[in-house]
Amino acid sequence: MTDIPHFPLSAVVGADDLKLALCLTAIDPKIGGVLIEGPRGMAKSTLARGLADLLASGQFVTLPLGATEERLVGTLDLEAALGEGRAQFSPGVLAKADGGVLYVDEVNLLPDHLVDLLLDVAASGTNLIERDGISHRHSARFVLIGTMNPEEGELRPQLLDRFGFNVALSGQTLPAERGQIIRRRLDFDSHPQAFCAQWAEPQAALRERCTQARARLESIELDDQALARITERCFAAGVDGLRADLVWLRGARAHAAWRGATAITEEDIEAVAEFALRHRRQEQSPPASSPPPAGQSPQPSDRSPGQGQWGDMPAPALPTGARREVPTWPKKP
Repeated sequence: MTDIPHFPLSAVVGADDLKLALCLTAIDPKIGGVLIEGPRGMAKSTLARGLADLLASGQFVTLPLGATEERLVGTLDLEAALGEGRAQFSPGVLAKADGGVLYVDEVNLLPDHLVDLLLDVAASGTNLIERDGISHRHSARFVLIGTMNPEEGELRPQLLDRFGFNVALSGQTLPAERGQIIRRRLDFDSHPQAFCAQWAEPQAALRERCTQARARLESIELDDQALARITERCFAAGVDGLRADLVWLRGARAHAAWRGATAITEEDIEAVAEFALRHRRQEQSPPASSPPPAGQSPQPSDRSPGQGQWGDMPAPALPTGARREVPTWPKKP
């Protein structure tokens, strides 16, 4: 059976930041995957599927929104258990995605425990199953791509932080680009094999560039100078924890490999700064009001008589640090 061709990543119009983030994650999957935010109809799945061509296996697996934990991690093979009386492991989505891309559409609508499990395996590269009389371990190294529209629900901050990169797509595409996107899509839908053949050379060049970058990645030092610059920037951004520092440094090294360089420079650090900081950056809380000088009475409030006395409750505590800016996109019908 012949595989159905899919739209080449090199033929995608625009979305340059996202294409770069995807390529860097393909070069170093330890970055931790990419969370894509944007409205529907922005070719998020097309970009993720095109990324699979840049990996050795070319494997692209989609995690259904209604998937169970057993479907994700694998479980007991009931046919072997009932028919042959033996415990046998039945692989799940994580096993099928090994070496390729695992795509999770609307990741913010998945149950938290599944997202947590998914990100744990993505970080370790190993899936361990101990349940139903089975103890099984297998490799689960994949590039994790998640998409979401924040207007339909946010990820918890702890889970949001677990994604290495975060990229937001704008829903406002310029007319010239819109026309080019539609034309290429129509050409692909009419003659997919011919369209892919037309873009075979640019796609092969992109694949070779990623392959060469992966080969030189380990030879590029994670030097102290680059680390010092990144840690200063993370501290100034008020990020929680240290994951941003690690992701940013790995991303900068992958970008240096992408350029064909032998060392990390300021250009590499700046190129991935927003990818690593966008979903982790915290704004500084406003300073607390200072007490009035000695001997001066506090200013009277605007409350009407009787307010602020009996039954007055203290203001509830609010979390410090503003959330990241979230573009407003329409909800799905």
